[in-house]
Amino acid sequence: MLAFPSDSPLGRLLAAPMRPGRVTWLGLRPARRATMLTPSSVGLIAQRGISGDRYDSTHDGPRQVTLIAAEDLAAIAAFLGQTGIAPDLLRRNVVTSGINLLALKDRRFRLGAALLETSGDCAPCSRMEEVLGPGGYNAVRGHGGVTARIIEGGEVAIGDPVERAD
Repeated sequence: MLAFPSDSPLGRLLAAPMRPGRVTWLGLRPARRATMLTPSSVGLIAQRGISGDRYDSTHDGPRQVTLIAAEDLAAIAAFLGQTGIAPDLLRRNVVTSGINLLALKDRRFRLGAALLETSGDCAPCSRMEEVLGPGGYNAVRGHGGVTARIIEGGEVAIGDPVERAD
């Protein structure tokens, strides 16, 4: 799964300990362009997605869950000269705090009771100009979070830990 041998200097750095983060916000997209729902907990279904989310499907796609760090929301806001960005504007499912999501690249991690595996970067879409205003797309570039597949389902609630599993 890892791109570097675990006994190489870079492999050892990538496998170094990291502090766990926390889930700070949850969002469901019931339909395309629908108002996001913000429950206090959600059910993750293995190989499908989040129960009630529009991306819940019967195929094992790479974008079952989208995550973004609160720290990246702050960076996006700073790039736009704003004091904050509401998480629902970026249409992600999970906002985390205290963990660098890019450090989970090519790894499995625990999100509450569920086991996930990163599947890629969550690039901004063209709607960012519409939602965030001029410069929105470029503000999100490199700060849009990650996508993940659900390996083992389970409940996830606000306040749950986010930690590397391997």
